[in-house]
Amino acid sequence: MILPRLLIPVETAAAETRVAVSPETIKKFIGLGCSVAIEQGAGASAGFVDSSYAEAGAELVAVGDAQAWGQADLLLCVQTPQQQALAKLRNGALVVGLLSPYSNESLTTSLKNCGLSAMALELLPRISRAQSADALSSQANIAGYKAVLLGAAALDRYFPMLMTAAGTVQPAKVVILGAGVAGLQAVATARRLGAVVFVSDIRPAVKEQVESLGARFIEPPEMDDKPAESGGYAKQASEAFLAAQRQQLSDQLAEADVAICTAQVPGRRAPRLISDDMLDRMRPGSVVVDLAVAQGGNCADTQPSQTVDRKGVKLIGANDLPCSVPNHASALYARNLLALLEPMFKDGQFSLDTEDELIAGCLIAQDGSIRRGDVLTPGAN
Repeated sequence: MILPRLLIPVETAAAETRVAVSPETIKKFIGLGCSVAIEQGAGASAGFVDSSYAEAGAELVAVGDAQAWGQADLLLCVQTPQQQALAKLRNGALVVGLLSPYSNESLTTSLKNCGLSAMALELLPRISRAQSADALSSQANIAGYKAVLLGAAALDRYFPMLMTAAGTVQPAKVVILGAGVAGLQAVATARRLGAVVFVSDIRPAVKEQVESLGARFIEPPEMDDKPAESGGYAKQASEAFLAAQRQQLSDQLAEADVAICTAQVPGRRAPRLISDDMLDRMRPGSVVVDLAVAQGGNCADTQPSQTVDRKGVKLIGANDLPCSVPNHASALYARNLLALLEPMFKDGQFSLDTEDELIAGCLIAQDGSIRRGDVLTPGAN
């Protein structure tokens, strides 16, 4: 492919405030020889005004402009555009974004019927040279940070220890479930606010990381089928292991002020770690922040984008937290996209090396042919 024409659309998913490029990355794409078109208002909710994109060298086009879509070689998005929008793209155009590929029949149908190629950033292999392109990690970092702020704002107590003339206030106890990127950022943020932090994770190998941040690691149950990780992600644990872990957590949560749930397994329902019985033991005024609520939730009774008062315990369904910090979330996501695509520009050409481990892992379709049938549903022909 000759140097491509890029198109950046206005995001249409509900509550989505991010944008796929920043003025900074537009300048760099243009420096690589690309032409860039961006729909008017695409960055407004993230604090990037149209004039900043124009000054960076982008062409501003009307939202839904059929000609702009038809001329695009490369569509950079945050979430998957609607089917009628994808139908405007020419055969062979490449769509790159967080495409929610797992069992996504409508996406499969669009890719096949419109002859599109697509790269789903969720499937990017977790290898060392992919770190700068790892959008899941950059966004999870933000989610972990914001989850602690939500918990602190909802809590009926201080986070830090305070010594006052009226006496000493003991620090809050925060229990974090899951020591992935979001969990570790939650640890660091809660520690900065002065809380005492405990971390539960099914992988004993993360103990060193947890303790290096000043938290205390809750040792997983002693069982023969302890899960580890695969490709940088936690493996699905057996039900027997999870049951033993829940029993272990019950006493910790009974003394907790805030619990932050971050445990997720790609393409699967989130493990249920906090049961109704465990919630019954938490004190009134305590808070649970569930980052896995959109995948079914780690905690019983949480609802997406809602705060539920359950017998005095506040349950916060914290989905889409990166969208609550849209400027930095967009800036980091834009750099992820640039880091992924920049190596594909060589000698005045843009090419996909399907033998490259990094590309092969996340290239779910090429010219309408589904490459990751293990992830996508068959869809319509």
